Amino acid sequence: MASDDRWLERLRLELAWFTGQAALRSRGAGAILRFARVRPRRRGGFQPLRADEITPQFLDRAIRALKRWNYDFLGMDEVCRRAVTLPEKRRFVALTFDGANKDLIDFAYPVLAQHAVPFTIYVPTAFPDGVGQAWWLGLEQVIARESRINLIMGEKEQRFTVTGNAEKQALFSHIESWLRSLSPADLSAAIADLCTRYRIDLAALSREASMDWEDLAKLAADPLVTIGSATVNYPVLANMKDTAASREMAMGKAVAEAAFRRDVRHLAFPFGDRTSFRRGHVVMAEEAGFASAVSTIPGIVDAEGRTNLRALPRISWDGRVRSLRMLRVLVSGVAFAPVRPTATSQT
Repeated sequence: MASDDRWLERLRLELAWFTGQAALRSRGAGAILRFARVRPRRRGGFQPLRADEITPQFLDRAIRALKRWNYDFLGMDEVCRRAVTLPEKRRFVALTFDGANKDLIDFAYPVLAQHAVPFTIYVPTAFPDGVGQAWWLGLEQVIARESRINLIMGEKEQRFTVTGNAEKQALFSHIESWLRSLSPADLSAAIADLCTRYRIDLAALSREASMDWEDLAKLAADPLVTIGSATVNYPVLANMKDTAASREMAMGKAVAEAAFRRDVRHLAFPFGDRTSFRRGHVVMAEEAGFASAVSTIPGIVDAEGRTNLRALPRISWDGRVRSLRMLRVLVSGVAFAPVRPTATSQT
C-alpha cells in the first residue's frame, strides 16, 4: 500500500511538471529542504533508511539546478526575516541537515563548500558527546543480519521469521513504529535488549555514525554554516511529559551554546512529523528562546507572517526519488495547499 501511495504521489508531481505548473506558477516565499544522510550509494536490497539518503552527486546536481532556477540560498536567520516581511521577487531555498551524521562532513560539506551556499545543521548534543543512541541503526543491523528475531513487545515475547528483503523491510517498519510509540526510557530499554540479544554494539554504532565536537567545530568556523539544536537525545517529544520535553529543548540549546560560544536560535523537532510533537511544544520552543523551529511536515514558507516561525514546514527529500523534475515541482509550492495564517501556538 505504501508503494502504491508513493507511485501515485510521483505521478501527481510528474503531471505538475509536464503541464508546466512548476515553471509558470509558484506559491509562497520559498522552501526549506530537509536532508539526513549524504553518502555514496550502497549495494544491497535491504536498505530501510534509504528514503533519508541522497548521494553527494545528487546534492551537487540539486544545488546547480536551484542556482539555474534563480533561487536565493538562505540560512535560517534570513528565512525568519523573509517569512515576516513583504514578498520579494526571488524565491528562496534553505538547505537543512538533521542529526549531525558523520557523512555530512565527509561527503556533503565538500559539495556545499565548493558551491559556497549557506546551510543549517541541527545537532542533538548527546551524539557528539558519544552517548546518543541511534536506535534506528541498531534495528537495521539486527534485521539485516538475522532471519529469526525474538524480542519483547509490551509484555509478550514476539518471534519473527524473515528471509527476503520485502519481509525484512516490513518487519523494520513494524518494529520502528512500535519503538516510536514508546517513552524514551522504554525505547532505550527495548533497543538495548534487542541489540544485546544479537550482539550489536549500539554505542559503537552510534558513535561511528555521528560527528564529534571537533568535526562540528570545523563546520561552525564556516560563516556560511548555521548551527541549530535538535534537543539532547533526539526523543519523540509527544511521548514525554511536558516538563521533560521542555528540559530537552532548553538543555540542547544550552549545551550547544556552551560548545560553540554563540547563540543557538533555531530548533528542529526530533522526527518532526505530526505524531512526534504537539501544539504545546511549539509554545515551549518560543519560551526556550528559539527564533524558529522546523518540522518535517511538508509545505512551503509564506511571507508577511502567514507561516508560524516555530512550526515551519520542510520538504524532506526521499532518496528513492532523485528526479530534479520532482525537486522543481516541490520547491515551487504548487504541490501544496495554500498557506493559511497561523496563530503563534498553532502547529
